[in-house]
Amino acid sequence: MNAALAPPAPSFDEWMAAVQTRVEKALSRHLPSAEALPARLHQAMRYSCLNGGKRVRPLLAFATGEICAAPGEKLEIASCAVEMIHAYSLVHDDLPCMDNDVLRRGRPTCHVEYGEAGALLAGDALQTQAFLLLAGADLGVPSVQLEMLRCLAHASGSLGMAGGQAIDLDAAGHALELPELELMHALKTGALIRAAVTLGALCGESLDDDARQALDRFAKRAGLLFQVVDDILDCTASTVTLGKTAGKDSAADKATYVGLLGLERSREFAGQLREQALESLRPFGDRAGRLVELTDFIARRRF
Repeated sequence: MNAALAPPAPSFDEWMAAVQTRVEKALSRHLPSAEALPARLHQAMRYSCLNGGKRVRPLLAFATGEICAAPGEKLEIASCAVEMIHAYSLVHDDLPCMDNDVLRRGRPTCHVEYGEAGALLAGDALQTQAFLLLAGADLGVPSVQLEMLRCLAHASGSLGMAGGQAIDLDAAGHALELPELELMHALKTGALIRAAVTLGALCGESLDDDARQALDRFAKRAGLLFQVVDDILDCTASTVTLGKTAGKDSAADKATYVGLLGLERSREFAGQLREQALESLRPFGDRAGRLVELTDFIARRRF
């Protein structure tokens, strides 16, 4: 008898939907119950973290996990931790003392729904919940788990996401040169994207230095690509499509790639970043198939 044919691999859209659903369910399990005291704080945390978002960072972790045969259970933990940090950053970014936005993922921002103090506490609690989850899970080798914690902490702090936000706030109303703008976004947006890729790799079989460096090169270019596309969408897409206030960066006189390079040169730059990201994946061959597809999704997204 002929051996049974293997089922066809799911399409990218099917794979993406499956990962998004899996991560959504895992986040719901790993967040405090909405009924547990203090209930309003837990409700604000769940409001900010569930039922919305592209889940790009979890998708990156899962796609990277395919390169090194990472178990799905470990990737769930890493993805939830990264997404909790991402959600906390959005809650704080939207506060009146930061970007002062009232719309996120197509609904009122956390501080509009729960008040400024409630949103501040929800962001704080989401941040600590991420590290509580990552530290308390059974992820195998303790030294690797410690490296994962260090990676996420570095990406979140003053030399990562928080530092990038600080540069962004300081730069409002001031012209930045291209290297300064790239540094700002490498920290504010890119650091957590790099962390998602690194954590995905750490969930699986050990990679040699060349492979890890290739993945990091990919993550750097993919992170910058995400931000350049974000800047383009801010001035070309509608609020309804984006699920957040369109044109707000320009109105606030924020430093963006479109503001510095213009729209067409920004689109060209995004194309260059896509090619550089894909080139970094060539050593992995077919194992990087999902990362290749995800890179194209990031480059061509409309929201």
